Amino acid sequence: MKALVYEGPGQKSWKDVPDPQIHDPRDAIVKIDTTTICGTDLHILKGDVPAVTPGRILGHEGVGTVTETGSGVNAFKTGDKVILSCVSADGSCSFCKDGLYSHCTGEEGQSGIGWIFGHLIDGTQAEYVRVPYADTSMYRLPENVSQEHGVLLSDIFPTGFEMGVQYGQVQPGDVVAVIGAGPVGLAVIATSGLYGAAKIIAVDLDANRVEQARKFGATHGVNSGDENWREQIMDLTDGWGVDVAVEAVGIPATFEMCTSIVRPGGNVANVGVHGTPVSLELDRLWIENINISMGLVNTNTLSMLLKLIAEGKLPAEEFISHRYSLADILTAYDTFSRAAETNALKVILQA
Repeated sequence: MKALVYEGPGQKSWKDVPDPQIHDPRDAIVKIDTTTICGTDLHILKGDVPAVTPGRILGHEGVGTVTETGSGVNAFKTGDKVILSCVSADGSCSFCKDGLYSHCTGEEGQSGIGWIFGHLIDGTQAEYVRVPYADTSMYRLPENVSQEHGVLLSDIFPTGFEMGVQYGQVQPGDVVAVIGAGPVGLAVIATSGLYGAAKIIAVDLDANRVEQARKFGATHGVNSGDENWREQIMDLTDGWGVDVAVEAVGIPATFEMCTSIVRPGGNVANVGVHGTPVSLELDRLWIENINISMGLVNTNTLSMLLKLIAEGKLPAEEFISHRYSLADILTAYDTFSRAAETNALKVILQA
């Protein structure tokens, strides 16, 4: 089969690799029908995720068709259309029983990390993929949800909602600022209204993304390239800052922006993937009663978000900016990596 293979920092190739095989009775083999590219993939290619070693097939999002199941798979059969969660869960370890699938201690990966696709095992940017713990890591795709919308549930919608909205403790009437209006930041914006945010401020250097964020539920936009960007945000509050500041980029500057605009007693929710250390001004923040959260998505809200998408309650179609065939994945990566020039959001790849 063909797959996108990581060859080391800055290097990738679309090439022939062996077809995946069943390794465990709980495995399934899935033919990838639709996949996409994530900002995390770009972090991997920059060398920010050293656990990803040369030879690894990238990708952790996908919708596909089950072609084979192990003897221990009971919930799915050959021919089923499924959504693959970006986090794999064995369903039986202590973390999974607590709903913390992101730290599944199952045998796959053997690291207490549930994100294994395109990280610790071969991923979904391929013609076929082996899915460990299929019964507890795949979700049936309803007939009234398209494959393109389904793939958005693999990662960005659960990540934005869980790590941004839930971990950020958004409450009815809150003012929420999202730093970074890329796909995951837009997912935070799109789901903040579920918990009753009164104002949602999109903050980005890209004027187009700031404007586009209104389609996803942003009530206000601020260009962080403006010298008075912070004053603009403060003017949208009572002068004390926002209730929830969400970091959705993954660089030190944007995290520090969040800590500079959050009000006393507020919440900073880090969603971005960071490849370098970030300074934390504890000498200033300790007295402000600030809560700071961060983490890897659990995808334990995937079923709920799937129901909302099925009923048209979330702006799934607005996320899709480009479509390519899977064979054109190198072109798709180029488009996605130059988002400021191409206006790329989610780039859909179809087999």
